Amino acid sequence: TYTLVNENQLTVVYSNGFPPMEFSESDGSSTQGFDIDLIKAIAEKLGLECNILPTQKFDTLIPTIEAGDKADVCISALTITDERKEEVDFTDPYLDSNQSILALNTSTRSSEEDFNQDGVKIACSSGTTGETWAQENLSKATIVPLDDYVACFTGCESGLYDGVVADLPVAEYLCTNSYKDLKVLVEIPTGEQYGIAISKDNPNLTSAINDILSTMESDGSMDTLKVQWFGTSEGL
Repeated sequence: TYTLVNENQLTVVYSNGFPPMEFSESDGSSTQGFDIDLIKAIAEKLGLECNILPTQKFDTLIPTIEAGDKADVCISALTITDERKEEVDFTDPYLDSNQSILALNTSTRSSEEDFNQDGVKIACSSGTTGETWAQENLSKATIVPLDDYVACFTGCESGLYDGVVADLPVAEYLCTNSYKDLKVLVEIPTGEQYGIAISKDNPNLTSAINDILSTMESDGSMDTLKVQWFGTSEGL
């Protein structure tokens, strides 16, 4: 059997502002997105109430799960990495992703090299694999880690930053729906995969969720979610 922070509840931490993965109305109400629908479905299949805690900063998510006393799982477009696996366990991957560089529609930059220049300011969300990639690959540019994607995208749109490094599915969604003065200029094939983070002390919960993910893949319900949020069952 597995343990739960609160009896009969699957308690979930996440970080808001990653549409279409997780986002809410501007007043903070009605959190929605692919990840939110997925974790609700998982909780239902476990026979548990889904208790989604208030949004917190992305770089606090892994430590919260590692501590083990506040939440059972984290779902938040979280890339499975060796570094993170030292602190928490992950479920099997449920979605593939890549990185991207986006900038103003009027930008004359079109390649990774164009952004890796002295004097270029690149925004990214703190604690993300996008920040790690930017630090490693855009060493000549100035990397500016911010609290969330909204700050990154808004700052880029206003001219504060020359570009943003962000998960490709989030970047495409935000450029299409919210930040129409921005566009993805460079797609970076990092081959990332998203997983659900769970405490290393709770392997039976990881196993139970893996069984559900496998069932959702085989019965078509995962494809249904992908079509709903990405417009295609190919996912991202």
